[in-house]
Amino acid sequence: MFDNRSLNTLFLLGRIFSPLYSFVMRLRAALYARGVLPSTRLPVRVISVGNLTMGGTGKTPMVIYLCRLLAKHRRVGIVSRGYGGKSRQPINLVSDGKEIYQSPLEVGDEPVLLAQALPGVSVVTSKKRARGGEYLAKHGLADLLILDDGFQHLALQRDLDLVLFAAHAPVQSMWVFPGGWLREPHSALLRSDCFVLTGMESGVYSKTAPFRAWLQESFPKTPIFEGRYEPVRLYRSGGEEARVDSLLDTPLFAFCGIGNPQSFLQTLEQTFSIRGWQAFADHHPFSREDIDSLVAQALAIGCSGLITTEKDFVKMQDLELPLPLWILAVELQMGPEFDQFVLDRISGRSPLSIR
Repeated sequence: MFDNRSLNTLFLLGRIFSPLYSFVMRLRAALYARGVLPSTRLPVRVISVGNLTMGGTGKTPMVIYLCRLLAKHRRVGIVSRGYGGKSRQPINLVSDGKEIYQSPLEVGDEPVLLAQALPGVSVVTSKKRARGGEYLAKHGLADLLILDDGFQHLALQRDLDLVLFAAHAPVQSMWVFPGGWLREPHSALLRSDCFVLTGMESGVYSKTAPFRAWLQESFPKTPIFEGRYEPVRLYRSGGEEARVDSLLDTPLFAFCGIGNPQSFLQTLEQTFSIRGWQAFADHHPFSREDIDSLVAQALAIGCSGLITTEKDFVKMQDLELPLPLWILAVELQMGPEFDQFVLDRISGRSPLSIR
């Protein structure tokens, strides 16, 4: 895992190539828009949840939120690339909404987490997302699809394109890869149907004001919504649940391997006594050696337990620890205006822009 200093050095060296990469991504988008490159239209509604940047913006919590909102009205399915999974199969049925058939080793941590969190929702992984969507539609498992991390996946047409931004990471001054964090140039945001700023907890509104103003000025027709993360459940690796306030004075060692580790740390520090902290690369496959190292660090500074995310715990369920391992479940909370916007778009009505 690169630290921020190493990444900044690599990005600085890569800036000479950013204009070329930007051109390639603009050309690619134009070829899809003109039909030169083929794009599949499925016989079901499709919602894409994606971002413009590399790194975490809360896509998985948003997918869970949308599924819970829309499952009241539709048979919802999720199509994921299955990043980090070792399966070579063109399509992997992770869950049919009743039973989970795959492991994180085969299909990646996020699809299994989604299947566990969303009973009644089908989940498939496929490198070619259209094939995964076709599978769910053909077998009657879904009449509405959520495309996880789909903004750049233009080979599958969608009815609603959501682009997420981490509230603490404004993108207006970022460079395009390999000179920075952007997957595409800013002009790609013209494809989006709405923007969502995630991690809008108290204290960050003034910091995000310039970024929000830039979005409004640059894309005046695109509505902007805000979401915040809320801890909803605390439980031990053995299944025992506890009230969040029961650990207020317990010294804990926190760790995670997610796209935006600082967001998780900030959430923890608002409630718990965090004595130590280690961030791993996104989708990190935790080994016995990793766990032993974490436990040793925790004991060295007097911690009474470890705490991590649900996404990370999915890959650690079979590992035994000499210290208690706590898992904090965090959910994305959106407002009623966002809910209505999504429902209107899926039902075919076009709402007025909401800001």
